[in-house]
Amino acid sequence: MRILVVEDEPVLCEQLVQAIGAAGHTVEFARDGVQGHYLGEVEDFDAVVLDLGLPKLDGLTVLRRWRAAGRRMPVLILTARGAWQEKVVGMDAGADDYLTKPFHLEELLARLRALLRRLTEHASAQWQCGPIWLDTRQARALVDGRPLLLTSHEYKLLALLMQRKGEVLSRTELSEHLYAYDSERDSNTIEVFVARLRKKLPPGSIETVRGLGYRLADAGSPSS
Repeated sequence: MRILVVEDEPVLCEQLVQAIGAAGHTVEFARDGVQGHYLGEVEDFDAVVLDLGLPKLDGLTVLRRWRAAGRRMPVLILTARGAWQEKVVGMDAGADDYLTKPFHLEELLARLRALLRRLTEHASAQWQCGPIWLDTRQARALVDGRPLLLTSHEYKLLALLMQRKGEVLSRTELSEHLYAYDSERDSNTIEVFVARLRKKLPPGSIETVRGLGYRLADAGSPSS
């Protein structure tokens, strides 16, 4: 999944980016409210971790502007103050959940997984499509109980296809979820990643819809 972190404290921001990235997500970050608001306005994210005490533009204002503009991605707010009034104001502004600093990274990741599950039919951290299983908590994939050795890009690609299984996803959409905002995106490389991933999955798992993109299908168990 593609996650935006908006946090001005450098050490915490780096910890969040590393932890969320290690969980198998593509992570963007901003250190102030103006940049955070811009990224959330022009880019598509599956979820946002948003600090309220931001320089240049506070987090509540950022959140209110996103919601007023119709941006509906789940938002987990962070606050150093812990006053119940601030939490209520944040939820009323459109936040989906909150954490009070200091917090454990494991709790933040668990809350983030819960927010992402709301976007899908998945009710737990383990997702299934036929013989393919994805453990989003451990960031690992299995086929018929056997672990798959995947690169980070292959895992991210499989996670997005499983999150939206049955839907046709274009190469552009897939590349936007795999690459950072400021990196050079080449949708043609998606064909390479799809080809590599296909070799590791049961035959027929990834279907090509000519002229449109790819989708994940329940191909059943692989033949012996």
